[in-house]
Amino acid sequence: MNNFFLIVLDGVGIGEMPDANLYGDKGSNTLKNLAEFVGGLSLPNLQKLGIGNIEQILGIESTTKSLASFGKMAERSKGKDSTTGHWELSGLFVEEDFDYFPNGFPKEITDRFLEVTKCKGFLGNRAASGTEIIKVLGDEHLKTGFPIIYTSADSVFQIAAHQDVISLEKLYEICDLTRNKVLQKPLVVGRVIARPFIGMHGKYERTVYRKDFSLDPPSETVLDILLKNGIKTVAIGKINDLFNYRGIGIQEKTKSNSEGFEKILKYASTSNNSFIFTNLVDFDVYFGHRNDANGFANALKQFDDLLPSLLNVLDETDRLILTADHGNDPTTPSTDHSREYVPLIYYGKNKSSKNLGIRKTFSDTGKTVADFFNIKNNLQGESFLNG
Repeated sequence: MNNFFLIVLDGVGIGEMPDANLYGDKGSNTLKNLAEFVGGLSLPNLQKLGIGNIEQILGIESTTKSLASFGKMAERSKGKDSTTGHWELSGLFVEEDFDYFPNGFPKEITDRFLEVTKCKGFLGNRAASGTEIIKVLGDEHLKTGFPIIYTSADSVFQIAAHQDVISLEKLYEICDLTRNKVLQKPLVVGRVIARPFIGMHGKYERTVYRKDFSLDPPSETVLDILLKNGIKTVAIGKINDLFNYRGIGIQEKTKSNSEGFEKILKYASTSNNSFIFTNLVDFDVYFGHRNDANGFANALKQFDDLLPSLLNVLDETDRLILTADHGNDPTTPSTDHSREYVPLIYYGKNKSSKNLGIRKTFSDTGKTVADFFNIKNNLQGESFLNG
């Protein structure tokens, strides 16, 4: 029904980029290393689409008759953040790098944070794993009521709070003030992230009510271009936050990969002449960041099992891209994103398949989507629409 589906498998990278050493990511290869760690991956539907033709992955064979075109894409933008990855996928080059805080936030920022938010104090202020920092500081947070602030290898200002201590509404307000009143230019920080959690001593756990407060993309994305030209744009999952809700006609929030996939199927069955842009975040947030290789492998298997239900409902006028925004290798010591190529699977029913090679930029996807709808555009990248 002339729909284009772009599905981002968050964190599912496929090999270190040439500059990975600059990011501490030499040796990272999310799919390959994961497969070897768990003794082989069984992903028969992704195998049929040609993912085994991109990289040698234990348990996944290459095929001379793949159902889809295949390749991999390099990130031209600096960094390895979800924001830059998705913006580049949408047809931008992010020329200006974000600010990072490997040693925590400087005093001028934390002083401004306290002044603007009226918080009486804070805990943390260092680069840390989100699950670990609430384990270490959760008890003190309950006693003091102070929010826990922390960052990572990404350009993020994360604020964690127990939902019984700081309500969701108040936490979101603190994050909004931090985004708009604290992190002002010349600072360029990709996201402020609300990280609510629940539980008690030794049993703290983060909830599904995370919320990202992002910057606006620096120029028009494929979402902006399509929406203003009368094409329905649907954002499912994390896409809404990453684009600060810009260029999005229909917003669909999700709490899991399975819920996201259900919404994809809904639009595949009912939409016409629409762009459906989805992020499936479970791979990254629950398994990559927690170095849970077995959980990561199981999530990939669950996605693979669901794939036929989508492929069966697509007709010959529809197109599908499966890709990622960065890597998140759960087999390395780091719990951060990894600077990797991302897989590219491009499917159309009864469409001949090709080797799309190594693309120079993620932006080729946004360019391809705009060309599919025959919309004149100045997006970056090179279209593989007929590839």
